[in-house]
Amino acid sequence: MKSFIIGIITVIITSMTVLAQHDVPMRGSEWCSLRKRHLPAVQVVPRGPDTPQHSYDVLSYTLNLDLYYNFISPYPKSFTASDIVHFRADSTLSSIKLNAVNTSLGIDSVTLAGLSFTHIQDTLTIVLDQTYYPGDEAEVRIYYHHKNVSDNAVYVSNGFFFTDTEPQGARKWFPCWDHPSDKATLDLTARTPVNVRLGSNGRLADSLNTGVEIYYHWISRDPIATYLDVISAKVNYQLDILYWPLPSNPDSLIPVRFYYNLGENPAPAENIIMDMTDFYSQLFGLYPFEKNGFAALNNQFVWGGMENQTLINICPNCWGYQSLIAHEFSHQWFGDMITCGTWADLWLNEGFATYIEALWIEHLNGYNAYKNEIDSDAGSYLVSNPGWPISDPAWAFNPPGNDILFNYAITYLKGACVLHMFRYVLGDEMFFHMLHEYAADTVNFKYKTAVTQDFVAKVNEVTGDDYTWFFDEWIYQPDHPIYENTYNFQDEGGGSWKVNFRARQVQTTAPFFKMPVEIKIIFTDQSDTVLRVMNDSNLQWFSFTFNKQPGQLLFDPDNEIVLKVSSTVVGMEDQNESQPFVVWQNSPNPFRHTTTIDYQLPVKAHVVVALFDISGKRVSVLLDTDQDRGRHSVVLHGDNLAPGVYYYRVNAGDASRTMKMVVMK
Repeated sequence: MKSFIIGIITVIITSMTVLAQHDVPMRGSEWCSLRKRHLPAVQVVPRGPDTPQHSYDVLSYTLNLDLYYNFISPYPKSFTASDIVHFRADSTLSSIKLNAVNTSLGIDSVTLAGLSFTHIQDTLTIVLDQTYYPGDEAEVRIYYHHKNVSDNAVYVSNGFFFTDTEPQGARKWFPCWDHPSDKATLDLTARTPVNVRLGSNGRLADSLNTGVEIYYHWISRDPIATYLDVISAKVNYQLDILYWPLPSNPDSLIPVRFYYNLGENPAPAENIIMDMTDFYSQLFGLYPFEKNGFAALNNQFVWGGMENQTLINICPNCWGYQSLIAHEFSHQWFGDMITCGTWADLWLNEGFATYIEALWIEHLNGYNAYKNEIDSDAGSYLVSNPGWPISDPAWAFNPPGNDILFNYAITYLKGACVLHMFRYVLGDEMFFHMLHEYAADTVNFKYKTAVTQDFVAKVNEVTGDDYTWFFDEWIYQPDHPIYENTYNFQDEGGGSWKVNFRARQVQTTAPFFKMPVEIKIIFTDQSDTVLRVMNDSNLQWFSFTFNKQPGQLLFDPDNEIVLKVSSTVVGMEDQNESQPFVVWQNSPNPFRHTTTIDYQLPVKAHVVVALFDISGKRVSVLLDTDQDRGRHSVVLHGDNLAPGVYYYRVNAGDASRTMKMVVMK
């Protein structure tokens, strides 16, 4: 224990030294990842592989909290409160279950449509006064109290009170259905001493000051995921309010509230927020909420920020870290306005916000600065890649630990790089049009949730093409391509020259990555040309004829496929050179209807491809035949398979490889 404490002190001192020596010690995305990896883990709850359906839909929470004594020494963590949950039945109901952690919350009574209750561990079960049918609405009022405990969700100390609840901590300060798929409006009233300023979501509807106490009343017009509900309050909080004018109506002003500690200077953030709001609004549609805000906290909130809807928490005295502000503010569109439907889709929050950090750099300093940032992201990923995919659909109903969920290399950096590569695939005009249309879709996404499949469907709708292949390989598969390309030049005579190029991928931990690739030919007269071709199979040959002599060939000259390792050398004289026996991971994986198994034979062999269930019982034989040297594919149809884990084995002569796959329904 002593060594652990010494280690923590060393980390804090080191961090303070870094802060003192560097203007920006870490990027906003890195701070975000570091903090969230140390949060309480996501708990396992039953839900389906798509945006979850539930037995009821919460429409609003009305909270009334007495926080008066939390701001007075000895600063207890306990408070009393009530919570009205207004819900609509999506199935026949005689009871409802809410999340309420019993080590944090004590339930005192239920009224309105609630008759009785049981409270066991994380779950509050309320027996209703009648049977409710789909479409019926009802309200239950819960009287409860927060216990005098430290629970990594409610933080109280020395005149400070704040909540910080991603991924599933809201259930520690009010009873709720605490999952990102269910968003509801919030009406919050809090009682505090008169020397306290208290911020929350939405707009400040009114404040009643009796001379002894203040009743703050915050109302959110727009629905919120529970992990984004927030209170940030402090004795003698300082407050600056700026106003962002709507471009279409400069007389319509959106307040931007800056809560800060004595001795802090919020000017660096205040000086950029108008330009940043203009820029993000141009790209993704107008700022979507009725207020924007930032609150600097204390040393209980050391790392980075938290993108609570309309009130972003940041670490103390962190106003000067522009990438932090850029990252957390971009979440108001991607994370808050459109929230990941399950924790399997977190990259739609964090990958987007990390990418937008780079877009902000591009806005300030141009494309080369943006590309340097993306290249840096890719380099960090390649060094730190732990080898799992950005998203595993199984995480929707069985979330992984936070070290996986909030992994910096995968969720943040790889997610951002995938968006850059998709920009390369689409071109700038279509890419930014697609992002704008996704964010502006009021029918499916705006103020709602999205899962990855929803986003891909929107991409396909906007572009008029099917890019499912791109997201299948980059989001659902691990790792990245490893290219070992070869080329040569052939003098055809008469001033004609042929350039031969072979694209070859050799990775064994992931399947083939289909991508458009660029090839730059530099001629002996110092002119050059860039060719773009679709590399849609391995060991693919391309030939080009020119009327002048080529001198050099460069593969992906601008490094647009940033997630790769590659070499390109002169060769290809022997088209029958030896190849290894390789079985790639099936793609897509997991899958619903069909998936493709790819493998490569070094020599002609008798091949058997068989499918086994998790117990090892053979389910079917997909192939049993002789095949020639080279790459081959087998398509598996899963419509008749039960959902679950399976294994496929490829036997080729004396060689054998076994891989795992997941079938979803």
